[in-house]
Amino acid sequence: MSGTLRVLPLGGLGEIGKNMTVVEYDGRIVVVDTGLRFPTTDMLGIDLVLPDFTYLRQRAADIEAIVITHGHEDHLGALPWVLRELGGAQAPVVYSGRLTVAMARSKLDEHNLRDCALEDVAPGQPWTIGPFNLELIHMTHSIPDAVAVALTTELGTVLVTGDYKFDQTPVDGPPADVSRLAELGRERLLLLCGDSTNADRPGFSPSERTIGPHLEEVFARAPGRIVVTSFASNIHRVQQVIDAAAALGRKVSLVGRSMRKNVNIGRSLGHIEVPEGLLIQPQEVEDWPDHKVIVISTGSQGEPLSALRRMAHNDHRMIKLHEGDTVVFSATPIPGNERAVNETVDRLYHIGCNVITPRDAPIHASGHGYVEELKLMLNLVKPRFVMPVHGDFKRLHLHAELADAVGIDPDCVFQCENGLPLEIDERGARLGEREQSGMIFVDGVDIGDPSDVALRDRRMLSADGIFIVVATISEQSGRPVADTEVIFRGVPFVEQADGLVADIRAEVERSLERSAVDGIREIDLLQQELHDDLAAFVYDRLRRRPMVLPVVVEV
Repeated sequence: MSGTLRVLPLGGLGEIGKNMTVVEYDGRIVVVDTGLRFPTTDMLGIDLVLPDFTYLRQRAADIEAIVITHGHEDHLGALPWVLRELGGAQAPVVYSGRLTVAMARSKLDEHNLRDCALEDVAPGQPWTIGPFNLELIHMTHSIPDAVAVALTTELGTVLVTGDYKFDQTPVDGPPADVSRLAELGRERLLLLCGDSTNADRPGFSPSERTIGPHLEEVFARAPGRIVVTSFASNIHRVQQVIDAAAALGRKVSLVGRSMRKNVNIGRSLGHIEVPEGLLIQPQEVEDWPDHKVIVISTGSQGEPLSALRRMAHNDHRMIKLHEGDTVVFSATPIPGNERAVNETVDRLYHIGCNVITPRDAPIHASGHGYVEELKLMLNLVKPRFVMPVHGDFKRLHLHAELADAVGIDPDCVFQCENGLPLEIDERGARLGEREQSGMIFVDGVDIGDPSDVALRDRRMLSADGIFIVVATISEQSGRPVADTEVIFRGVPFVEQADGLVADIRAEVERSLERSAVDGIREIDLLQQELHDDLAAFVYDRLRRRPMVLPVVVEV
């Protein structure tokens, strides 16, 4: 037995989202998950946030495989960008369960990456690639085909749990493969990388099966139209809404591109069954009586361009909400999304809708195990070392305390962070040297790392606006030869500043006169001088700092 096993988290530690873990042995690499997360409110103009996978670009030739634990965006969403950067059709093969592979294929098709290799693997069927023996282990979560990944080397086995709960009565399929987890425990698992999302919630999570009857009960009390919002990938929940609608004699309309796409994939693989004639198109909703319609919509997290958000702002092309509608949030906000969700709820109340959330009725069950389930996992697999993953620093800390509570030596529990590898060899485990990690932003179709200056400028524009000054000067003397043009956009209170435009023009002339006396002729230097003088002048007058863009034209 020789060599060093290296586990490098590139995302998912100290945050909820963009999960990515690199497992390395004998110079070869397997990547587990390629997730993304959504931008915070201060990331103006940013569409998506990916993990910084520079390390993978540099080691592209060493990557044996990419394994995805399940089809949620925080584990799958970055795959198109990762594969493109790793060579497209020449990128490593992606392995996962059937539903996850179908979702991945749909994403890659949208990005014109149809030649990338995807392979679905059944849980419990090990395969060898490079120095790794890989196995997918069936788990239960809020989406079918969720798996944990066991990676075995001659040094031992690493288990990356993905997202899981121990649901004894799942909506479809068997419960988690507890017997296989116990076998890993008897073999003495080397390292557990365990989901920490609900390390702060005591007890056991409720079963997904309990949600269906509560949804039907809520629907039965609603006199008008019902709009249900949930994660588009929560295929179990969609099925339960469809079953409740059928029982109550209501038609169902799917609204939101990702909702329609995932339901189609789920139906094709047998995960969703829809009675004949139950579905109607969004444009047909207005043709049915309100008490006969249920709309299933995206937007449970208050996403700016989602269907429900558009409805709440009366901006949806086909669904117009009105007083008497009932909106059911069959999801809880991901940490960080609370403000956007609350804003959506408030807009719905303003319209006159009745809003029901999991606080009002038991209409949502988390897909992540609570404290007792995390303890159960630790006791089943009996790991020598533990690295909590998938959680902010508070939850990672709480998960570490749970490991201590079940008898694992605190010196064998490693609270890591993105970019900090855990290295294990025959002598034990220790933290290695930090690797590059962080965030990559998706802005439109481009990816990159917008500089702090770019985001700072966007914040400045959003808060204080911009003004543009166009000054025309003589090529010979450098002095103004025409009236200065001043353009304001988004500058607050500018109308209340009497004579501001005339005063700015006078300040431009004074600044240019000073530059002419000082012999400054270069356009770049003139514009810099103008910028500094005008920024100070406007701040004195408005107590604001709008972006100043001076343009100097020589004639």
